[in-house]
Amino acid sequence: MPPMVTPPSGLSACSLESSVLDWLLDSDPAIRWQVMRDLLDAPAQVFEAERARVAREGWGAQLLALQGPDGLWGGAAWNRGWNSTMHVLWLLREMGLPPACAEARRAVALVREQVSWRGCGPEEVAENPFFAGEVEPCINGQVAAAGAYFGVDVRGLVDRLLAEQLPDGGWNCEAERGSTRSSFNTTICVFEALLEFERAAGDCPEVAAARLRGQEYLLERRLFRRKSTGEVIERDRKGSAVWARFAFPTWWHYDVLRGLDSLRNAGVPPDERAAEAVGLVAAKRNEQGRWALEALYPGTPALEMGETEGQPSRWNTLRALRVLRWYGEGGSRPAGAGPLREAGAV
Repeated sequence: MPPMVTPPSGLSACSLESSVLDWLLDSDPAIRWQVMRDLLDAPAQVFEAERARVAREGWGAQLLALQGPDGLWGGAAWNRGWNSTMHVLWLLREMGLPPACAEARRAVALVREQVSWRGCGPEEVAENPFFAGEVEPCINGQVAAAGAYFGVDVRGLVDRLLAEQLPDGGWNCEAERGSTRSSFNTTICVFEALLEFERAAGDCPEVAAARLRGQEYLLERRLFRRKSTGEVIERDRKGSAVWARFAFPTWWHYDVLRGLDSLRNAGVPPDERAAEAVGLVAAKRNEQGRWALEALYPGTPALEMGETEGQPSRWNTLRALRVLRWYGEGGSRPAGAGPLREAGAV
């Protein structure tokens, strides 16, 4: 087995864990309930009671209050500023807003009944209802993930995504322009959408099969390496995001932590091909047992959550700890893991 990481000097593993958990719990309900569920194994009635507060308090309630009477956030179905309807629904899903609560039902009904893609996409999709999506699979993946999570029928959009899967198992927004290789960015967005749809719709063999092919696409590349050469992919070609720098929110961007957390969320058994990526995550824990917010993508989000680039991040710490727990080593660093070196584009 890989060697265990020694706790920082002067801190036992127990005290380190306790101090980090206390820090995480001294936060917004959107984080607290996930800590209770994923790190503390709290009974369902306990973490669900905390989860219910997302609709009424803190960040979740603030986001819900920003919706206009026309159903829009930020005046648009989608924009490049992270405050649009799509981006807010993405964030509310990440926060775990209970889909069945009255606040969620009201907000989603407004979107379903009133929001279209007019002014936010190609002319041919201008009259599409929001949950019918537009043309790019990375955007449609995010729309489908939110729709499935909040109980909207997005089967038509999912069928489109299934038809757009490439032979290598992933997806790419550049496929309509001739690309035959998948993109990590697009693949992770669609992978998460298919998972949400499976959970909402039940037994869907064709959807499960497509998701498993997407899962294999990530694992075959060890989450950040080229399949052909084994070379590290340090950053993506389209957005220049560095995959070893962990962001939250991630929006359409891929990084190693997002990839691992998505596999964990899907219940994928720990796989040796993820070991190096898990080691990268473990190596980034600081002496206080926390992970930093390493990247913020340009744009104006709908909500500031009090996290500063370069400083400890509760979102990244929560996600990193549950990834390590999922992998089964409680913070171990698999042998041979290290920082990503400079490499070519995707």
